[in-house]
Amino acid sequence: MAGDLYRKPIMFAVVATVVILIGTVATMFYPMLTAEMHPKLENLKPFTALQLAGRDIYQREGCVNCHTQTVRPLKTEVLRYGEYSKAGEFAYDRPFLWGSKRTGPDLARVGGKYPDAWHYRHMENPQSMFAQSNMPAYAFLKEAKLDAAETEAHMKALSFPYQKEEIDALGAKTEMDAVVAYLQVIGTAVKKAVAPAEAQAGGIKGSHIPNPLAGKAEAIARGKELYSRDCASCHGADAKGSIGPSLVDDEFLYIKGDLPDDDYFEVVNNGTTEGFIEDGRAEKGGMPPFKDSLQKDDIWSIVSYLRSLKGR
Repeated sequence: MAGDLYRKPIMFAVVATVVILIGTVATMFYPMLTAEMHPKLENLKPFTALQLAGRDIYQREGCVNCHTQTVRPLKTEVLRYGEYSKAGEFAYDRPFLWGSKRTGPDLARVGGKYPDAWHYRHMENPQSMFAQSNMPAYAFLKEAKLDAAETEAHMKALSFPYQKEEIDALGAKTEMDAVVAYLQVIGTAVKKAVAPAEAQAGGIKGSHIPNPLAGKAEAIARGKELYSRDCASCHGADAKGSIGPSLVDDEFLYIKGDLPDDDYFEVVNNGTTEGFIEDGRAEKGGMPPFKDSLQKDDIWSIVSYLRSLKGR
């Protein structure tokens, strides 16, 4: 039988084609229809109308050309950008915006990293936040009103749930509002690690490490330079507060009363995380860590400069 088949090339080609097609369906097309091939994280929700409008603008303005939205499971990337990307967090991304070129930083974990006010100022004038940034300004988005009908059509096309009130509310929103809403939801479906109960300085509960550069003129001068470069955009040129809180009043982490220098160091080094306890005071989040961009002596210098503003 097999010998006869080999002697009939047309029949052999037909049989081979049928066998290959059956194998292709069994190994490729059928698995694509199973639930396992379409994972969805428990915390993942469809985009709201405002978030989807922001995502559309993000695509329109070519943000994906400079910013990726995927963290590879490599130690260097996880340390820099956060938890590596999971397939289940992109179930509603149509199309996905992973990107392939990082002219700007990855945005896969940008949601909740900064307060809204930070994003508004950054979009208006990126260089006011990062002097060396080559990102163009998008201040014009503040003047552009959203097209509610267009966004509603997109919501329907993607089968995202919405209420009429949600669409009506878009009339009072700008394109800048939409982009910020979208940025604030990116990556938030991935559960963050549970914050530890207490931040420790030096690993010994209740102990404190003195500032090795306290009162040194050269450290204060260096700290002033670094503060102007990295901190003034959020805390004000005079450190009296802007997007971030004042650093020269008698309050630390929303409670009256100052704390030792090493607590300042830890906040600058580690940033703030919602629920994290720093020396008995709860953080609300919103400040990024500077441990990857500043050396320890740089952070101590900033602390020395802040102390000099308080006359200490």
